[in-house]
Amino acid sequence: MASRGFIYFFNYDDNERDLCKLESKYIFGEEETKKVLYSERLIDPSSSAFIKRRLDIIAFSANYPACIEAIRQENITAEGFKVEYIHLEGDANEYADRLAKLKDIGYSIEGLPDYHNPVITYALCYYKEVWYFGELIKNSFEWHNHKQKPCSYSNSISQLVAKALINLATNANPAIRLLDACCGVGTIMLEACFAGFPIEGCDINEKICQDGRENLAHFGYEAVIYHADIKDLGRSYDAAIVDLPYNLFSFADDATILHIIESTAAIASRVVFVSTSDIAPLIDSAGLILKDSCSVVKRRKANFTRRIWVCEAS
Repeated sequence: MASRGFIYFFNYDDNERDLCKLESKYIFGEEETKKVLYSERLIDPSSSAFIKRRLDIIAFSANYPACIEAIRQENITAEGFKVEYIHLEGDANEYADRLAKLKDIGYSIEGLPDYHNPVITYALCYYKEVWYFGELIKNSFEWHNHKQKPCSYSNSISQLVAKALINLATNANPAIRLLDACCGVGTIMLEACFAGFPIEGCDINEKICQDGRENLAHFGYEAVIYHADIKDLGRSYDAAIVDLPYNLFSFADDATILHIIESTAAIASRVVFVSTSDIAPLIDSAGLILKDSCSVVKRRKANFTRRIWVCEAS
C-alpha cells in the first residue's frame, strides 16, 4: 500500500502514447500504467502536457469506512470546497454509490461547499484496491496562451512535444542548465521559461533569432538567444535539445546534421534530438550513447512523423 505521496492522472491520444510513457519514465523513473501513476515525487501538472491532475494524498485505506474515519481525524476545515470522484479502470462502484461516497466526505469536512467556483478541490479514487482521498491539483493549461505568440512557423514542433522534450532532457529538474540549439522562434524556450527552467537558445538564422526574442518578450520571459553556430558558443550545458532542420526551410544534408550533432555533443552531457529520419548512425558517429527513442505522429498529418532520440555523452 502506498504512503502519503501523490497520484498522477494522465491523458493522451494513441499517437502520443509512446512519448507520454517515455516522459513518465524520465520524470518518475517508471512508465505510467493505464494513465495513472503513484509517486513520492512532487511535480507540477502544468509542467507536462500529459499530466492532467495530481492527487496530494491526505488519507488512504483498503477499507472504505476506515478511510472515511481517517478523513474525519484530519479535522479538515475548508470554505468553498468541492469533492470529485475519480473513476478509474477496475473501479466497479456504480454511479449512485460514488455519489453516496462523495456525500460521506462532504459531511466529514467542516465548511460550506461551492460546486461551481471552488476555492479548493478534494477527490476520492479507488486505485489498486485502496481508497485514496486528497487535494486535487489540476493542470492550469495557462501555457496554452503561448499559441498566441506573435511569430510562428508551420513546421514548428507542438507545445505538447516541446514540454515533453524539456522533461526528457532534464528529468524535470529545474536546476538543469539547458540549451535549445536550433531554437527557431522559441517554442521550446517558451515552455521552459513557463516551467521555470534556466534556458538559452541559439540559431544561425538572424531573422529567426529576432522572432524568437520577440516571442519571449511578448510573454515577459527573460532568456538569451544567441545568433551563432553551436560550435561557436564557447559555453557548456547540462543538457541540450536539438530540433534538427527538416530540409523544409533550411538546408540539411547528412554532413550538416552530423555537424550539429557533434557540436552539441561537445557542450552538453545529455542531448535530446528531434528528427524526421533515422539518425542513429550519426548519433553513434558523434560518440553519443543512445538511451531511448520514440516516434510521434503529428496530429492530422499521419504521414509526418517526428522521431525523438535521448542521448548521453559516453
